[in-house]
Amino acid sequence: MERNIYDLLIIGAGCAGASGAMYAARLNLKTAMIAELPGGLITSTHLVENWPGIKSISGPDLAQSLLDHALSYDVPLINEKVLNVVASSVPSEGSKSGFTVKTGSNSYYGKCVLFATGTEHKKLGVPGEKEFANKGVSYCALCDAGFYRDKAVAVVGSGDSAAKEAILLAQKCSKVHILVRGEMMKAEAPNMVRIDELIKEGKVEIHYKTEIAEVLGKDRVDRIKLVDGKELPLDCVFVAVGHIPLSEIAGALGVNLSDKREIIINRNSETNVPGIYAAGDVTDSSFKQAITSAAEAVTAAFHAYGYVGRNKVIFG
Repeated sequence: MERNIYDLLIIGAGCAGASGAMYAARLNLKTAMIAELPGGLITSTHLVENWPGIKSISGPDLAQSLLDHALSYDVPLINEKVLNVVASSVPSEGSKSGFTVKTGSNSYYGKCVLFATGTEHKKLGVPGEKEFANKGVSYCALCDAGFYRDKAVAVVGSGDSAAKEAILLAQKCSKVHILVRGEMMKAEAPNMVRIDELIKEGKVEIHYKTEIAEVLGKDRVDRIKLVDGKELPLDCVFVAVGHIPLSEIAGALGVNLSDKREIIINRNSETNVPGIYAAGDVTDSSFKQAITSAAEAVTAAFHAYGYVGRNKVIFG
């Protein structure tokens, strides 16, 4: 059991988790990452061009470089799904300060826990979406764009993610329809400039005040029905309508969540529960980027180091 006792357990191994693990290890905290799917959502990003010091890098390459950096400090990466986290005592030491992280097959004890659980893709919730998943309904253009070379596709969404998906798809597809529920897109200016260029080239068309009512096809998607009753022939629908924070386990532990179910943190990446930290897309930070995720996690690691030091008598 002794090998499963850590100063800091990090749930997640994306940009936030790996950055926090690297920094915690540098501070000589015994640290482990637990993640069912290492890498995080950044692995579905085509290019990252706002990471300081690197002009352009693919999302998968950035994720791997961060993981490699953390693992170079001999931080274990435990490929298991976390089921819950409970307050508990240190096994064999009798301390009442700490947490047990339970997976399907093991239990791990941490004096501190960092939630770097990120988010999952939000679904449209329309008929046909679930049935045609991976058969013409996708949530990752980087993963699936190659299957639709010279085909017509649609991107659903109005934010920066939707714009980036459309720009990537326009490199391969014959036509990209952007379906926007409202009256305008909300993407960053550089991406909108590129979208405007693609519109002039005839590669992209934006449909405002437009929503999908149903995804249709036989073995694969071949068209969509819109709320106004019209049908649009295409080969794939790429959904980019936002994300759902993976905060359920934290909430069950008593961590305060926002109205959007995001973990509420302060400037030290601390939650309302002493010894529990959070970083990255799962938090209530208003600006979510790979670099801010990394910064929040590093901040969490630093303050976890202080927390463990202040409580070393309690911990034994």
